[in-house]
Amino acid sequence: MDRPTIGFIGLGLMGRAMVECLQKAEYPVIVLGNRDRTGVDEAVSRGGHEATSARSLTEECDIVMLCVGTSDQVESRIYGDDGILAGVRDGQVVIDFGTSLPASTQKIGADLAGKGGVYLDAPLGRTPAHAKDGLLNIMCAGDADAYHKVKPVLDALGENVFHLGKLGNGHTIKLINNFFGMTTVCAMSEAFAIADAAGIERDALYGVMAAGPNFSPMIEFVRNYAVEGNIDLLFSVANGSKDVGYYQQMTRDLGLNSRMSGSADATLREARDTGDGGLMVPQMVDWLSEHLDKKPQ
Repeated sequence: MDRPTIGFIGLGLMGRAMVECLQKAEYPVIVLGNRDRTGVDEAVSRGGHEATSARSLTEECDIVMLCVGTSDQVESRIYGDDGILAGVRDGQVVIDFGTSLPASTQKIGADLAGKGGVYLDAPLGRTPAHAKDGLLNIMCAGDADAYHKVKPVLDALGENVFHLGKLGNGHTIKLINNFFGMTTVCAMSEAFAIADAAGIERDALYGVMAAGPNFSPMIEFVRNYAVEGNIDLLFSVANGSKDVGYYQQMTRDLGLNSRMSGSADATLREARDTGDGGLMVPQMVDWLSEHLDKKPQ
C-alpha cells in the first residue's frame, strides 16, 4: 500500500522516537536535524533520507512535521529562502507537534494558506517511550479536511488523537494544561519542603493529601521522587518555565491578566536562571527545600 512521504524536522528525544514509529509503520521519511546528529543517523540507518534544508525537505515530501522546542525555532524553519514556506505547494499539510505560542501558530497558518498550504497545530502528551510505540496523546487543531487527510498518520503515532477545532486551539489547550500541571508540581514541591522544615515525614503528608480531593497523578509524580527518588515525569525545569512563560504571553495576547501563573513562573524561572534548568520538575522538591529561606533574585 502506498503511504505518503513524511518530512520530519526536529530529532530530539521525542522527534527521533516519532520517526522510529513512523518507519516501523513503513512510512517513507525524510529528516532534517540540528546540531545533534544522533536522531538523523538513526533514521538514515533504518532507510530514511536526510534533507539539506527545510525547503528541499518540503519539496520532496507529502506531509511536513515539526517537533522543535520553541516558536522561534518553528519560525526559523518556516521562513527564509530555505524555509518551508518557500517550498510548500497547494494542498500540502504542515503539522507543528511542539508547544508553541498560538499567535505565532495563527500567523504561520495564514502565511502558509497564502501559498495554498494548510497548517495544523498538534501538541503532544506523554513521553518518548510512548512515541516509539505509537501511544502519544495528540491534540490536533485546524482545518477539518486537512485533519482527516492526515489522520491515518496521526493514528500511527497516537493512541488518543483529538481534533479540537480551529487552528491554535491545540496549542492553547496544551499551554493551559501545562500551566496547571506546573503550578501543581510547584505547589506540591513546596508542600513537601515546608513539611521537611516542620519535621513532618513526606509520606505522612502525602497520605493525608492523597486521601482527599487534592489527589492527582501529578502530585503522585512529585511524591514518587520526594519519597522514593524515582523520576517518573521526564520534563525539565527549563521546559516547564518556557511553557508557563508561553501561557502568560498567550493570556496577554488575549488581553487578559493571569494571576495564578505568577508564582509558578517566578519559581521555575528562578531555578532555571540560577543554573538548575536541567533538573526534572519533580526535583523541584529538593530545590525548594534549599531555597525557601532565600529571597528571589
